[in-house]
Amino acid sequence: MPFPRASALAPVIDLESTVSTNDEVLARAPGADEFLIVATTTQTGGRGRLGREWVAPPRQTLAASVLLRPRDSAGVAVPFDRWGWVPLMAGLAMSRAVDGVLPSPRATLKWPNDVLIAERKVCGILAEMLPTGDGVVVGAGVNLTLAPDALPTPTSTSLAIEGAVGDVDALADAVLATWIIEFSRLYLPFAAAGGDARASGVRSRIVASCDSIGRPVRVVLPDGSELRADAVDIDDTGRLVVELSNGSRQSVAAGDVTHLRYE
Repeated sequence: MPFPRASALAPVIDLESTVSTNDEVLARAPGADEFLIVATTTQTGGRGRLGREWVAPPRQTLAASVLLRPRDSAGVAVPFDRWGWVPLMAGLAMSRAVDGVLPSPRATLKWPNDVLIAERKVCGILAEMLPTGDGVVVGAGVNLTLAPDALPTPTSTSLAIEGAVGDVDALADAVLATWIIEFSRLYLPFAAAGGDARASGVRSRIVASCDSIGRPVRVVLPDGSELRADAVDIDDTGRLVVELSNGSRQSVAAGDVTHLRYE
C-alpha cells in the first residue's frame, strides 16, 4: 500500500498519476463519505488559487485532496459564511505535518492558506465547493524532493532542501498521515460547533499560529487593486483584518498577501 500510515486513518485512493486530485474527489463526491481522500505523487494539471496553474515534475511532490461536508453535531449544515475557516485549518494542519519531517520545526502559516519555511512556500492549499453546494474539496500540494533548479518559483522551497530525510514515498506518507490527524483535530470540533471558530478553539489557534498577524503586508485584491497595511487579526468568518495608515480597519476575504518588512 503506497500510503500505509495515511490509509490506516482515512480512506485514501492512491493514484499513480492524475491531472488533478481535486477533480478526482469532485468526480467521486456523489454518494461518497466525508474524509474521502485522493492522493498522488504525480499530478500533471493541478491548479492553485485564482485559477493559477500548479506545475510539478513527476514523483517529487505530494498532491492530496479531501472531501468535507461540514455539519454540526445535530447534522445541520454549517453556515456557508463560516467555511472560510476550512482552508485556514488545512494550512495550519499542514504546517504541523511539515514540521513533523523537518530537523527542527520552522513551518509557518501565511493567510489564507500557504505554508512557508523561512518565507519560502513549500505548500499551497486550494478549497473548492461541490457543485451541489453541500460540501467542499480541499486540496494540498507539497514540494517534497524538488532540487533548487526544479522549484516552480524563486520564492519556493521543498522539504528536501530544508533538511527532510527520506524518499518521496516515505515523505509523502508521513506528511499525509500527519495532515489527516491535525486537520481532524481542528475540523471536527469546528464542525460540531456549527462553524463557531471561537467556541471550538479554532480561531485562537489559527490567530496564534498565523505568521501574517502583526506584520505589514501588501494585499492584491481579486479586482487587481492593492492595499498596504498592518495585518492585525482574523475575524469570526476567517477574513484577514488589516489596519490602514489612517487607523481604520478592513476585513479581506480573498487576495494575494505578501509579507513586508517594517520601513
